[in-house]
Amino acid sequence: MSFGDHFGDGVVAAGMQFPYSGAGPGVFTSSPALSLALADAVAGRDGGGGKMVTVVHGGGGGRAKARDASEVENEVSRSGSDHLDVVSRGGAGGDDDDEDAEHGNPCKRKKRYHRHTPQQIQELEAMFKECPHPDEKQRAELSKRLGLEPRQVKFWFQNRRTQMKMQLERHENALLKQENDKLRSENLSVREAMRNPVCGGCGGPAMLGEVSLEEHHLRVENARLKDELSRVCALAAKFLGKSVSLMAPPQMHQPHPVPGSSLELAVGELQVLSPLVPIREVKFLRFSKQLAEGVWAVVDVSADELMRDQGITSASSTANMNCRRLPSGCVLQDSPNGFVKATWVEHTEYDEASVHPLYRPLLRSGLALGAGRWIATLQRQCECLATLMSSIALPEHNSSAIHPEGKRSMLKLARRMMENFCAGVSTSSTREWSKLDGLTGNIGEDVHVMARKSVDEPGMPPGVVLSAATSVWMPVMPERLFNFLRNKGLRAEWDILSNGGPMQEVTSIAKGQQNGNTVCLLKASPTNDNQNNMLILQETCADASGSMVVYAPVDIPAMHLVMSGGDSSCVALLPSGFAILPAGPSIGADHKMGGSLLTVAFQILVNSQPSAKLTVESVETVSNLISCTIKKIKTALHCNV
Repeated sequence: MSFGDHFGDGVVAAGMQFPYSGAGPGVFTSSPALSLALADAVAGRDGGGGKMVTVVHGGGGGRAKARDASEVENEVSRSGSDHLDVVSRGGAGGDDDDEDAEHGNPCKRKKRYHRHTPQQIQELEAMFKECPHPDEKQRAELSKRLGLEPRQVKFWFQNRRTQMKMQLERHENALLKQENDKLRSENLSVREAMRNPVCGGCGGPAMLGEVSLEEHHLRVENARLKDELSRVCALAAKFLGKSVSLMAPPQMHQPHPVPGSSLELAVGELQVLSPLVPIREVKFLRFSKQLAEGVWAVVDVSADELMRDQGITSASSTANMNCRRLPSGCVLQDSPNGFVKATWVEHTEYDEASVHPLYRPLLRSGLALGAGRWIATLQRQCECLATLMSSIALPEHNSSAIHPEGKRSMLKLARRMMENFCAGVSTSSTREWSKLDGLTGNIGEDVHVMARKSVDEPGMPPGVVLSAATSVWMPVMPERLFNFLRNKGLRAEWDILSNGGPMQEVTSIAKGQQNGNTVCLLKASPTNDNQNNMLILQETCADASGSMVVYAPVDIPAMHLVMSGGDSSCVALLPSGFAILPAGPSIGADHKMGGSLLTVAFQILVNSQPSAKLTVESVETVSNLISCTIKKIKTALHCNV
């Protein structure tokens, strides 16, 4: 509602519109029956006494009354509730006035309008705060309690809502105006800076020259990366079912957008420790989320198919499209006794033609890369961490002289030895080994030979290193084969490093409750004084999915440094060893009755010069070492069939 300016002794008020009877919220009309107008102050001056005339129209009839200018000012300055009451009664009583006028009863036109009292306004405001849109029943109850007509209550709420809406719009307009002024100011500042560029280094005027070739390449690369980023966002949106934006700047120490969850794109390798089974390189999306208090879920799904659809698949991932990881993962649930209940589901699609027939039953059973293996590996790793972090250490043989820092350094060295051993079994695009095809000579097809050259590489001796690996079936149970290979007293039956005698254990660190999970330092029986400076670092591990025996010769001075807490990354390692897997169930009713699948791998330094060339004789020497070791193991276990 708006009012005009003051003119002399009178007041001019502009027309005011209110809802007509039966109109919905927010509907206005200029019907004469609901119009309130004040006559021009000039007309009031004719009387000479500062009087003015107020005319109220209603329902086709009307009435006029002379009032003082002060009364008009009071009328104009009244609250919105007073006007609403006048309108509601004017609209309702206009028809009655017409009827009275028709019957010749002009006294009815002198009836004074009732305005809302402060108590009524307070009650209406309180009701409006609780319910801005009361229904008919609530309006009737409120009108009865306040002594008002239902339509008065209805019109009051309609106009109160309109008033609130107008206030909100004015506030929003003010904010938009401030933002517009701010942007205009920033725009002017940017234009001024562009007209007068300043050097960021010296503060003087900048000289704009031509863009260098390097900067041009950087801009092209930046545009390419932005395009690739947009495709990744589209891929993530397709997977999540909602839009994803990765253009926001990184936020440090900020939680994930979804509380208790995360999504990441990762690349991993799934390896069966055998050269007869190719490594599966998969790109997958990993989604982690806390489902409830003490319950978590980790789900993986291959992203190769989706990335190929988006045109961002690389050549390396295209070569590994024969393996696809369908939705797989685990659910972890806390238990009151301090344990964790793990449920694992593995769903993988792969090309069986690339797998050697010897390992196909194992892969079909899920013991190689199925849920059984991941559960067994998870259980062994958790047991290892619990043992190493426990304040009550397990009994260790001859380990009283090891410093805690030395124990940690020795375990770190053993972990690097295991990683190097696994890397030398199979070819991988992420590893530095290269397969030899032209220098194999008379070596069988089942022997996998690789080579690498090391130049000033920490943890590797300089020169040319050969790695040879093969897998054979053994008609013995996996437990028996594992116990035989880790037995120090029987090592002379297959290991040429034992010098024909039993090994002596210098120290041992337990990594679990089972005796098979240990890291130990062995010493061979010396046959001459020149062999007193060599030790054997060995780690053995076993679980339901398989077992491993990995060892590497190390120098005594280097191990003294490690055991005293020194850096173990400088110790050169050439690991060799065995990986034992249970044969597939198709060989027998019980897979344990089907024997074992034994993988033998050796890494040997054939030349200390990195520039030296490999020869067929060096390759055949490593191959003969593998064949001789397998024959000795079969002879010792009486399984020459």
